[in-house]
Amino acid sequence: MARIGVLSISDGRDFVARDLVAHINTATTALAEALRKEGHEVIVAPEIVWTNELATSQARWLADQRPDLTIFNYAVWAFPHFTMLAAESTPGPLLLMANIDPAQPGMVGMLAGGGGLDQIGRVHARAWGDIEDPAVRERVLTEVRAAQAVRGLRGSTFGRIGGRPMGMYTAVANTDQWMRTFGVDVEEIDQWEIVRRSENASQTRVKQAREWLETKGHVHYDGKQLTPELFERQIRTYYAMRELIDEWNLDFSGIKGQPELTTHFCTMDIAESFLNDPYDWEGPKETHVCATEADMDGALTMQILKLLSGHPVLFADVRHYHADKDVWDLCNSGQHATWYAARSDDPAENLAKTHFYPEVFFFPAGGASVHHLAAPGAATFARLTRRDGTYRMHVMRGGFELYDDATNEAMARQSTFEWPHAFTRLHVPATEFLGRFGSNHIHAVPGDYIAELQAVCKQLGVEFEGFGDAA
Repeated sequence: MARIGVLSISDGRDFVARDLVAHINTATTALAEALRKEGHEVIVAPEIVWTNELATSQARWLADQRPDLTIFNYAVWAFPHFTMLAAESTPGPLLLMANIDPAQPGMVGMLAGGGGLDQIGRVHARAWGDIEDPAVRERVLTEVRAAQAVRGLRGSTFGRIGGRPMGMYTAVANTDQWMRTFGVDVEEIDQWEIVRRSENASQTRVKQAREWLETKGHVHYDGKQLTPELFERQIRTYYAMRELIDEWNLDFSGIKGQPELTTHFCTMDIAESFLNDPYDWEGPKETHVCATEADMDGALTMQILKLLSGHPVLFADVRHYHADKDVWDLCNSGQHATWYAARSDDPAENLAKTHFYPEVFFFPAGGASVHHLAAPGAATFARLTRRDGTYRMHVMRGGFELYDDATNEAMARQSTFEWPHAFTRLHVPATEFLGRFGSNHIHAVPGDYIAELQAVCKQLGVEFEGFGDAA
């Protein structure tokens, strides 16, 4: 649910403004009720703006309500300087909404006000038409979802567990730039905290978690890289992370992992997978975005996708390209939420398709990798990257695919079979993708969120770079 403020703007001549009150109120009520039917909280300014003083006072009143999005409503011709004054007192995302009515030129008021905002560089979006029209309503709701995501970022905290992994420049961001652009703070936490706190969880709790995973999923112990003791150590790292999240009030996080933990303690695959899941062995829970290799821009991309969609978000390496199928193998060491195995709200359905295999030679400390194949379906793919220090977002459409069992296994074995795989057909030529994409990591969420990501980028002042049919 978003909180939406509505401010209606009118003509500045008193004898005209008086005659327009009923018409404006009807339009304002229709807009507010349509948004309330979508489940949002709508706060309407007490008075219609028709003087300089009201433009400022009503905008300030609305701002005090802390809306995710403020809508300036133009049901009639409105003096443009009222828009300018109201916008000056309106922090946060702004949408101009106009009717299309030949008798009452609200569209003219919107264009005049919007043009003035353009002249001073005030970012805003525009929508027009009857709010009962599904296309018009969706245009407005796209801005609502984007504004909610942007406001959800601001004032949040990212927990960076460890430092730069294996020399990855793309995994490290400037904390000053994060605060300036996204309003996100970064809390630096040493990986020793995971090791130290992993002993805090009770053995009873850990044993119950292991038995639940053994019952619901498929655990392949080998007596060396994966033993019940190592499996329990991984479960303890999950509890250590939950403790850090609660203690430091972390909204999303990332764990370096390599090489210290993966060489000398255990892999973080269990912790990362189930933090990103909407459940664990103790029941339903909110997803917590956690990026492997402490990938800051990856985690930030994931958090935006989570705030837009409400779904768990995929994190993966762009591991391999099957040229014969024009399909990519998006694969990373255990990072995928198990939810992707069946996309079910019932963890039993997802875990039935999930295998916990012994870790491979990259990770001598051992533990379980979380293997499954992403269930088929359309998805939106995105990644925040930087060009010469300036943020841009790479975005494209695509979908996950599955084939017969023999083909699935053969394709998975061409990379690292034990890890999770998402066989992906991107709606962009491989030459364009490999020639432009600015990271080894990519992120995805089910559904089409291209319009929302365009709106998010505009509100944040980030360049939107669409690939293929998202350009």
